[in-house]
This record gives sequence, C-alpha cells and structure tokens, in this order.
Amino acid sequence: MTKVALMGAGGKMGVRLATNLMGSEYDVQHVEVSPEGQQRLKDETGLECVGQGQALSNADAVILAVPDRLIGKILTSFVDELRPGTAVIMLDAAAPHAGTLPKRDDITYFVAHPCHPPLFNDETAPDAKKDYFGGIAAKQHIICALGQGPEEHYKMCEDIARTFYGPVMRSHRCTVEQMAILEPALSESIGATFAKVLKDATDEAAKRGVPYQAAEDFLLGHLTILLAVAFGVQPGGKLSDGCMLAIEEAEPVIFKDGWMDDIFAPEAVKASVESICK
Repeated sequence: MTKVALMGAGGKMGVRLATNLMGSEYDVQHVEVSPEGQQRLKDETGLECVGQGQALSNADAVILAVPDRLIGKILTSFVDELRPGTAVIMLDAAAPHAGTLPKRDDITYFVAHPCHPPLFNDETAPDAKKDYFGGIAAKQHIICALGQGPEEHYKMCEDIARTFYGPVMRSHRCTVEQMAILEPALSESIGATFAKVLKDATDEAAKRGVPYQAAEDFLLGHLTILLAVAFGVQPGGKLSDGCMLAIEEAEPVIFKDGWMDDIFAPEAVKASVESICK
C-alpha cells in the first residue's frame, strides 16, 4: 500500500484532501502543526494527526497542502528527512516555477491543480450542482506536471491526485511552466480580474438606477449564452451584428494595446509567481 504523508492536513484545503483520501487505497498519515487545525481535522473527518517525523519516515509520497509562500520554507525544513525516491506533490505551480524549492535530485517534484467544475456540465444532483469548487460531488478536470523525477512516478502521483481531487474526468499533462501560464496568468490575472470587473460593472448599473437583481440576472444570463457561443458550446452559435459592433467599439476603450503580452510573457508570468511566493 502506497504510504502518503499529508502536510497541512488541518487547513481548508488539507481537510478537503483528507476527506477524499479516506477509504482510498492509500495509507495516509496526517500532519498539522496548529492545535486549531488538528481539532478542525478531527471535528470534520474524525481523523487524528501524527508527528511529522513519523509521517515522513516511511512516506512514498508527501502532499503539501500549505500556502504557496510557505512551500519552499516548509519543504527545506524537512527535505533531508525524505527517503530517496520520495514524491513531493504540490497543489500549485507557483513555488516550483518561482524556483523556491530546495535542490535534491533524488526525489520527485509533482504538481496537480484542479480545473474546478466546468461552467457547462451535466450535473443533475442538487449537491453536485452546488459544488462550485469541486472535490465534493461535482466532477472536474485536473492539470498535472512532473517537475522532476522518473517517468514512472507520473502515474503514481496522478492517481493520488485523481483521488484527492475526485471525482475527476480528464487529467491533462502539462509542464510546470505551462501550469504557471494557466495559473496565475490565465485563471487569476485574467479570469479572476474579469470576474471582479463584471461584478463591479453590475454594481455600476445599479448605481445608475437599474434594480440590482435585474442587472445581475441580465448579465449572468447573457454570460451563459455569450460564453457558449465564444467557446463553441452552442451549436451554430453566432453573435448578432449589434453585439459584434459593441465589441468592436468597446475593446479599444477597455483594453490597452499589448495587454496580453503584459500578462502572458514569460518574464511577466515568472514575476507573478515570484510575487505570490514572497
């Protein structure tokens, strides 16, 4: 049985992962330094924590469910305790792409990140329809990268990720650098910023006299069809001439020339992950 040490098991993400790993084929030992986190894990899952040394001494894989800015520091504190061949699984590409991981060539570095449940899905069960984050009831895709280590470790780590992010549909293999393009560049620098701007614009419409609920219903409903057309989900979908004209007139007002290069250029992505890890 593959032995797994889950570091940060009492945090928000750690509890999610611990819950999904319960009853799996893995022998999981849970590590949490804070008394509050230990109690949270026990209250929500019934699981007990063990000492770090005990968990690491025989681990085949170590999952770091800790903040990006602490991964390098935490891993450096115990990397010498790991057996050769141990796989270290991280949940985000920021730390490995920023170069904050300690150098040790005889262990594996693997990254697995959730895509979260897709906007267009086939969920019908109430709990799945309201699982917006994923990893509870709704199906989701995941992204994985083997930063360093033998090729045979890829499947072992991917299988672990499929379990703690389950239920999983597609699992995409990328490089660490490509994962950093996906997050923070695509999903956060662009996606999250656009999401905030959409909410800000809805508030602005309300300030200008539109009933707030009417503005929200109108925008979210339009986003459904607009995104379905843009991503080819709507069969034969096509934007109206008026909509295309509105885009043509608004795009140069809202976006400056070269804005994508400012986000996606390699040096911009690297600077973003370095900032996250500070």
